[in-house]
Amino acid sequence: VQLQAFGGGLVQAGGSLRLSCAASGRTFRNYVMGWFRQATGKEREFVASIWRDTRSLHYADSVKGRFTILRDNARSTVWLQMNSLQPEDAAVYYCAAKFFGTSDWNYWGHGTQVTVSS
Repeated sequence: VQLQAFGGGLVQAGGSLRLSCAASGRTFRNYVMGWFRQATGKEREFVASIWRDTRSLHYADSVKGRFTILRDNARSTVWLQMNSLQPEDAAVYYCAAKFFGTSDWNYWGHGTQVTVSS
């Protein structure tokens, strides 16, 4: 599956952004979709994931209550709605996918930069 993420940009602290990730090439609904991020000088970290049936959602503690992951299987798209952004949320955000039932995130999109000004 090929992934393309977009929607990053510059936002003031407290503001919102919505990232989008369009998938192509495989049956989208068979994949668990996720978002990861990597800040400068830090390792890539998990942000959120959503199972194919959209009922199983997982979030990093640092974003719970502020970020929401959504997907539309008919449109082969996953979104990350980010509210109340803080400077520590600044990072390159990556969309990822793994086949349902597997553990490894095997498919990655190019990152999209999110910058939060204080």
